[in-house]
Amino acid sequence: MAVGAFPIAKLLYLGVRQISKPLAQRIKEGARRSQFFRTYICLPPAQLYHWVEMRTKMRILGFRGATIKPLNEEAAADLGAELLGEATIFLVGGCCLILEYMRQSAQTRKKEGEQRQVMETLQQELGLLILTVETLETQNKELFRRLGAMDELHTQVHELKELLNKKKK
Repeated sequence: MAVGAFPIAKLLYLGVRQISKPLAQRIKEGARRSQFFRTYICLPPAQLYHWVEMRTKMRILGFRGATIKPLNEEAAADLGAELLGEATIFLVGGCCLILEYMRQSAQTRKKEGEQRQVMETLQQELGLLILTVETLETQNKELFRRLGAMDELHTQVHELKELLNKKKK
């Protein structure tokens, strides 16, 4: 098995995604311990999520005018920490996906550039070959023209020899 054939970038992306899970857990624990983090980072998204979820469930069940009570602070903090942890995992996965897309795009552009360069080189070589063929055809025509002239001269020389031979006899 060739070492260069193993996709190191994919392995690194997988490692980053695996590391993001414990990172999300630490963020959750920090959110549960820190009052500032809990109050301003975890509670608002958790309450919004709870409100949207309950509103949707109520509408599906047919209750239109029901008021939705907010979650208590402890449940909201837990839900907010969970949402934050899941968002972290999702963001890391999304970043890995974007990086992989960019890497693939760069490889594709590089490959297309190489193919374009090979094509241009082949076209230049074809142009040179066409020019060489045209030159050879011109030289060939000139040789045939000269050969025709030489044949004519040869015929005339032969006729002159015959005349000389007749005069001598």
